Amino acid sequence: MTIHHNRPAPSAGTPAGTTGNEKERPDRTAAPAGRYADEHAADYDRWFAKPGVTPATVDTLVKLAGEGRVLELGVGTGRVALPLARRGFDVHGVEASEAMAARLRAKPGGGDVQVTLGDFAEVPVEGMFSLILVVGGTLFELESREDLQRCLTAVADHLEPAGAFVLDAHLPEALAVAAASGVPEVVSETDEHLILCHRRIDPSTATYQSHYLVHEADRTHHLRVRFHYASTGELDLMAERAGLRLRTRLGSWAGGPFTRDSAYHVSVYERR
Repeated sequence: MTIHHNRPAPSAGTPAGTTGNEKERPDRTAAPAGRYADEHAADYDRWFAKPGVTPATVDTLVKLAGEGRVLELGVGTGRVALPLARRGFDVHGVEASEAMAARLRAKPGGGDVQVTLGDFAEVPVEGMFSLILVVGGTLFELESREDLQRCLTAVADHLEPAGAFVLDAHLPEALAVAAASGVPEVVSETDEHLILCHRRIDPSTATYQSHYLVHEADRTHHLRVRFHYASTGELDLMAERAGLRLRTRLGSWAGGPFTRDSAYHVSVYERR
């Protein structure tokens, strides 16, 4: 799960402030993604649904899926897993948050996705998969580079010889430019709510915090989610260490090319 940029990930915080006459709650440091998700699972789809992005994501994944089983790491409430299952794929998921998994199971077709509760850095499932995916920036909700490396190594162990591993992420250079501008991103806007995102970069730890302000019903919720970031070159090197290699890199889920002007990437890896 995540409340990402382009997957809303994705990946942690608690409401830290309100408007009106309510007292402001004490501020807290960003919590692990599983805890964040437990606290906000009921609102996740309503606040961070991505009707424009999800169909393009699913269409691209269908082209890569092959004939075998599909595994989504950080499956969340099933934004991507459920459409893939409706396309006829045998879809499995790993999720740290029981509340998010419960939301998935309660949806139509939720019983068609087999969910394993646990830390997706371990890829705690059995067997092999023709497609493994982690979308919405959720891979970078892992708490350390060591966790990321363990995850990539485990992915390689579960990937079929001709299979594909797909992830998406912001480019750190584009993150830095956006953060320096000070202009918040409009994540979602309807007659009922407005969601703004401001990101703060910490180069000393290669992390950024996404501050989300969700305004609805005359109240403002403040959510914070911490992500790591890595350049595409760093990712490729870590993938090589794990036994993977880059197959292709796109500039969007719609299939656009990855160019010097890209702010985002969709990277597809295969076994070496």
